[in-house]
Amino acid sequence: MKSPNLIILGIVVLTICVYHVSALACPLGYTIHDPTLRNRAHRRDDAVSTSEADAEGRDRSDDNRFCPQKNLPVDYDAVKQELKITFKKSLGFWPADFGNYAPFMVRLAWHCSGSYRISDGRGGCDGARIRFLPELAWDDNTNLEKARKILEPVKAKFCAISWGDLILLAGNTALESMGVPNLNFCGGRVDDGDGSASLELGPSVEQETISNCTVQGECSSPLGAIAVGLIYVNPEGHLGDGDPVRLSSDVREVFSRMGHDDRNTVSLIAGGHTFGKTHGACTTGPGPSPLQQPNNPWPGTCFDKTLGPFKGKGANTFTSGFEGPWTTQPTNWTNLFLRNLFGFEWNVGKGPGGKKQFFPSIGKLGIAPPSGIRMLTSDIALLKDQAYHDIAVEFNNSFSLFGEEFAKSWYKLTSQDMGPAWRCKGNNVAKPQAFQLPLPAATGPPPKLEDLAKLIVPLLNAGGENLARFVTLAYNCASTFRQTDHHGGCNGARILIPPESDLKMNAGLLPFFESTLKTIKTPPAVSAADLIAAAGTVALKAAGVTVPFLGGRVDLASVNEFDVRKLAPRTYHKDNITTFKDDAKVRGMSLAEAVALHARPRSKSQQIAMGFSGSFSDNPATSGPAYCKILIGNEWVASTTVKDEFVAKGKKGVFMTIVDIAVRNDPETGKLVKAFAGIGGDVLFKSAFASGWNKIMNSDLPPKK
Repeated sequence: MKSPNLIILGIVVLTICVYHVSALACPLGYTIHDPTLRNRAHRRDDAVSTSEADAEGRDRSDDNRFCPQKNLPVDYDAVKQELKITFKKSLGFWPADFGNYAPFMVRLAWHCSGSYRISDGRGGCDGARIRFLPELAWDDNTNLEKARKILEPVKAKFCAISWGDLILLAGNTALESMGVPNLNFCGGRVDDGDGSASLELGPSVEQETISNCTVQGECSSPLGAIAVGLIYVNPEGHLGDGDPVRLSSDVREVFSRMGHDDRNTVSLIAGGHTFGKTHGACTTGPGPSPLQQPNNPWPGTCFDKTLGPFKGKGANTFTSGFEGPWTTQPTNWTNLFLRNLFGFEWNVGKGPGGKKQFFPSIGKLGIAPPSGIRMLTSDIALLKDQAYHDIAVEFNNSFSLFGEEFAKSWYKLTSQDMGPAWRCKGNNVAKPQAFQLPLPAATGPPPKLEDLAKLIVPLLNAGGENLARFVTLAYNCASTFRQTDHHGGCNGARILIPPESDLKMNAGLLPFFESTLKTIKTPPAVSAADLIAAAGTVALKAAGVTVPFLGGRVDLASVNEFDVRKLAPRTYHKDNITTFKDDAKVRGMSLAEAVALHARPRSKSQQIAMGFSGSFSDNPATSGPAYCKILIGNEWVASTTVKDEFVAKGKKGVFMTIVDIAVRNDPETGKLVKAFAGIGGDVLFKSAFASGWNKIMNSDLPPKK
């Protein structure tokens, strides 16, 4: 008989609907029955877990197992030199546009990074999941598997570099080789062994569960893009209508979801579209996708002998369905994109791929436009939106400023998912940026738990509910941690600063801290954050649960806009159990760890401060198996006076929240509640609790030097 304490993973059937930009619809549903394909998307059974690999600083994929260089630092400069040679070697299987793969590599890097979203920290190139389903089959990633194939010899020669680092270093090197100045690079990405961490990006059941989109082209946050399978917006217009005025709203909304302001947006669009071309040689499309034809995806269907001798490649390529370059110098860093944008009149028409695109005519200066260039609806949107227009004028008037802003925005685009600046490796890392949620430097050595415990224990012995409130304070302080982009946590003590201190879940905790821990006379180098973490550790030990403590946290004096937006509670889920499970994933925890932490000591007065009537026990040390027994051993009735509260039938003063009931009633989490309440449950609970606590409490600390 299998243990009830094991989480049994069933067969995952991933239904993927391929979104076609041209149709703006979801015409076909594909169910993955081939185990090879399923494993490429969701190989959780044999893949190294993300949290385990991150904790050990190693690759989460199998690619580097036999790499003789795997324990050596990556020589990024040597890799760059090899990349520059690679860009100029056009290969027969996929000829380089203009004899140079550099623009192709910019697109690869952009699309690998551009999936990042600030709502939950998912996406981005850390993990390099663009190699796997579902990202592999996104319409916006059509033909990018060829770019990775071009890079394979470089990866083989420098096997210690991760795919994530190689893809973005290729993008940086490509930009530099074409003349972009002063680019920084944040290395240190760790490859995933599968695409499971992208399932919530869609298309998948997981994505539909946490962020369903009923109209492709009008998807809302937490999705990053306007449609599943796109990186940003439909460049043809809102729902393909060709209207740049309407599309400007989509552009601003979607770039904002990824943490970009208007200056970032204009510099990225104008800078990125300085290079390369789009491909839409015919109307019949790129051919079968990786879902339909995994061994030879997107072979191409276009063939016009007047364009070239090869079907589906070269001048006969179909990728996005738009056709042509933005400038006459698509492999050079110039301001021709902006000059062309402002210098000519632009009129909507259809390209050979059947998509709406804009063609130039003589503008105010009376100069005839060069042959072959075109703009997309998303480009013309920069003219029609006043804020975008003014920024574009500013960049057009100062090429040096344009370069500076593009370099900053590109670094932000490619580094947001990497978390704090201390995670970046290499010899060209930028100074900490606002989007990296920088913290001040520590002013002294990390404190020792035994020293702090001597000061905390008297407060604990003072009676009342200090034990449970110390645990709550520490847990809530750390619970903002997101393993997805390595942001949040108790380091910085944001829980003591608005808006975090004003959240309902933190009601009364700031006054409690000020009346207890703040009164302790500690050495000046001891931060409030370390004191909070230590108090939780000491309180849990008094409750019979041992958890690790690591010192070295610092305190923030204030927070910036990225602290606020990235670490805000996620309130967009359809129900409480979905929120509970998704929060566990975002934090990098197993469900067992999440349920164990939910069963932590709970303060009656804290519950009242939050608007509830009380707690499940008057004993502030009650937790774990005792909590689980109370939860499954009573009949619960919804309160008639307090929202989201349940009362134990026939018992006075025993309360649970709606989340408690959801955890009990869900089949997966309910099994864990019963396991913790059963024979041997105390050992299981303590193990899961300590593991989960360590993840959220200590993962935000930089490694010791």
